Amino acid sequence: MSALTSGAIAQIRYLQRQAASLLLYQSVLTSPPAQAFLDLLQALHHSEVSALDCQVAYGKWFKVQAAQNLSWKDSLIWEILKDENPFSRKAQQTDFASLPPALVEAARHDLQVLQNIYECSSEQLSKWVRVAGQLDVVPPIWHSETVTEPGDKPLHGQLEKWSGAAESLAEYYRNFGTGLFAEYRAFSWRSGQLASISHPDRINLKELVCCDWQRDALVKNTEFLLAGYPALHVLLYGSRGSGKSSLVKSLLNEFGDRNLRLIEVSKSDLQDLPLIVEKLREVPQKFIIFVDDLSFEEDDDAFKSLKVVLEGNVTARPQNVVVYATSNRRHLIREFFDDRPRPSDGDEVHAWDTVQEKLSFSDRFGLTLTFEPADQNTYLTIVRHLAELAGIKLAVEDLEHRAKEWATRRNGRSGRTARQFVDFLKADLALFDK
Repeated sequence: MSALTSGAIAQIRYLQRQAASLLLYQSVLTSPPAQAFLDLLQALHHSEVSALDCQVAYGKWFKVQAAQNLSWKDSLIWEILKDENPFSRKAQQTDFASLPPALVEAARHDLQVLQNIYECSSEQLSKWVRVAGQLDVVPPIWHSETVTEPGDKPLHGQLEKWSGAAESLAEYYRNFGTGLFAEYRAFSWRSGQLASISHPDRINLKELVCCDWQRDALVKNTEFLLAGYPALHVLLYGSRGSGKSSLVKSLLNEFGDRNLRLIEVSKSDLQDLPLIVEKLREVPQKFIIFVDDLSFEEDDDAFKSLKVVLEGNVTARPQNVVVYATSNRRHLIREFFDDRPRPSDGDEVHAWDTVQEKLSFSDRFGLTLTFEPADQNTYLTIVRHLAELAGIKLAVEDLEHRAKEWATRRNGRSGRTARQFVDFLKADLALFDK
């Protein structure tokens, strides 16, 4: 039989009623830690039926905290900060004073409820489980109860009542957004859905050399985007392995903490571009839509979708979105000699206009950055720079000799080849040249 006191059972029932009373923030309690917390309360509530259920529920709750390496209290606050609900979505689009009073009141109600749940400590739960489970000792407590986020964020620090934090929370949503865009920096669009990328490429600007003017132009344009000014769509054109894609991806590591986000869209999904842009219009982050290795076939529908995004239509273009595309082709639409107009019956009268529209499609990008093939001096400069960053200690003559041999035997001279050579050399020296 359970030995929980009537007072303890009353506290548990109170927490369950509080969780059920949420008006806007219900999804906060659907996260794995929160669901395990509610399951534990339910087991404790019915502990007179089975003492074993309490121990099992406590073990699951402990395990989910350990798996996330985040305490119950920290995880609850993080779920609130990124929760998508009518209050958080509306707060992104307007100032706090303009929010509907009923919406603000509901948010204040929920915040107070969540504070009551937050104040149920792991120590208290562990004591209840010891009694309900008829254990000799208190079960271990997950000890990461300290606040991991900076104290200047809403709900952190010495806040007496969370209901009084509604305005600062609204300001947070307006500045940093909610949902996936608050949690992740990189995404890909796959089959009509936005998928988060937990571990984006970590390449940074300092690794890229011999593309100074292209880098400076792209960084400046990105600064325009981040500052809220109209930024240009950019085409990065040049030979394979010249650093086009790396330059775009490095921007995320340079400006990610300034609310920059990157969404990779494959060529096969370009018909969804107008839909993607509309989804991004009302959120506070700034977005680079990244299209790698861009080219089109004849009568490709994706051509029309990209054209709408680049040139616009009746709907105003959102100023928080730009397209950065890379290509090995200066003329993005493949043209065949058969496409060239030959006067004959049944031909289009103004066929040259059609040809010119195809050939000039790249001009619809406001900025085109050209990347020249790497000659030997450029290739060796990149190798020396990457080797220095990698901490490789070889005589310059030896390093360059090995680099030349690598390029001859493999993919020729390029930034990509230089990167592959230095990665291989670093591992080779560490393992076999001791």
